[in-house]
Amino acid sequence: MAATPITGALAAEVAATDVVAPAQAVAEAPARKPLFAFLAPKTAEEKAALRAERQAARDEKKLARGSNHAQSASAGEAARAEVKEAVAVAVANRPKGRLWCVPFARAVSGVEIRGNARTWWEQAKGLYARGQEPQVGAVMAFAASRAMPKGHVAVVSKVVSEREILVDQANWVKNRVTQDTLVVDVSAQGDWSAVKVANANGTLGRVNPINGFIYN
Repeated sequence: MAATPITGALAAEVAATDVVAPAQAVAEAPARKPLFAFLAPKTAEEKAALRAERQAARDEKKLARGSNHAQSASAGEAARAEVKEAVAVAVANRPKGRLWCVPFARAVSGVEIRGNARTWWEQAKGLYARGQEPQVGAVMAFAASRAMPKGHVAVVSKVVSEREILVDQANWVKNRVTQDTLVVDVSAQGDWSAVKVANANGTLGRVNPINGFIYN
């Protein structure tokens, strides 16, 4: 079958199409930013605007940190007030006779565990959250040691710093309740696995092994 000859009009139309198509493609292509445009010299106004934008971002982050810190401090103060109220009730209702750490810690913290202090950590498993971070109202569970074969429990009354807390406890000083006693984390890893407790004269005592903290 013979090919249909291209007439003069059809040839002109094809030629026009071939010319226009690339021009349209160029016109419709999105403008591209030059590579490394951010390295191009900026005007004084652009530099000032960039500095202002960065400063605003820093101020916003600082404000957010301040707000979070204030909320955390407020929550800590509220928890501390609850602990102190519970301590006052426990002292007022103190039974006659010898005072022990376990009934006191149970009354103040609300952690319903009985038995020797050395057993509290294992007893709390599956019943209460446990961890290595001190929180106000949490029970600090001392492990059994040569100095304290039955262990010891105390209630965190304030978090002073990452490695310092205050505790309320009974029978650390024989047959007495002591409040806001300083406890310092002396563990190598900073995980509160070993602490020293301040004496009445402010000096730090022996190293005590810690199982962790029980949260209610």
